[in-house]
Amino acid sequence: MLAQIRPALVLLVLLSLVTGLAYPLAIAGVAQLALPAQANGSLVSRDGVVVGSSLIGQGFAGDGYFHPRPSAVGYDASTSSGTNLGATSATLAADVAARVAELDGAGAPVPADAATASGSGLDPHITPAFARLQVERVAAARDLDQAQVTDLVARHIQWPLLGILGEPVVNVLELNLALDDLGSGET
Repeated sequence: MLAQIRPALVLLVLLSLVTGLAYPLAIAGVAQLALPAQANGSLVSRDGVVVGSSLIGQGFAGDGYFHPRPSAVGYDASTSSGTNLGATSATLAADVAARVAELDGAGAPVPADAATASGSGLDPHITPAFARLQVERVAAARDLDQAQVTDLVARHIQWPLLGILGEPVVNVLELNLALDDLGSGET
């Protein structure tokens, strides 16, 4: 019996070291060499201070900033999840109706991402239509020309890979940082 248990235990330890330690360390090392920014969380820095990640949505308050998609978790990355409310939920219908009513005064159709929360609650992107819907509010709050803010939105549209993979999106954090660079502070 010992003749069978000993090789099995040695193999268990060896494979555990290879697959549980050596392989993950090797992959992490390759990632650090090939794509260090992505391997470290795609962090965005401003004046040497990390202000966020381009992959995780953040809440922005105030009229002088572009707002992200609604979040069911308050942009808390430790509790990433959706609402789990179904299509027949009265609570979901009321939440969506309230968001649409709030944005409906802008005169343009309300994009779906403006009215509905993302599945993770941490989506860093909005559609260009949602960004354009916010231009008037942001420009007025910062005392900027609407054309200038519209141009800023247009320059921050990330187009689909190869023109076909995905939808055009705007990264809210990067757009708001560029907005801060225009010189007018948030009011």
